[in-house]
Amino acid sequence: MNIDRIKYVLDNKEKVDIYYNERPVWIQGVNNYVAKVGFIDNFEERDVFIDDLYERNLYNK
Repeated sequence: MNIDRIKYVLDNKEKVDIYYNERPVWIQGVNNYVAKVGFIDNFEERDVFIDDLYERNLYNK
């Protein structure tokens, strides 16, 4: 993903399926090239590079 897409997702109410390493996440915030994400399948949080986030429907139809 890129920073513009992440900002769009954060500013809008539509549901977007975002993944990191095949695990669904929600984006809690961004700072430069890093996003703070929470994993949907547990309570883990992690800082990851925004380039490592992707939307399933764009790459794995």
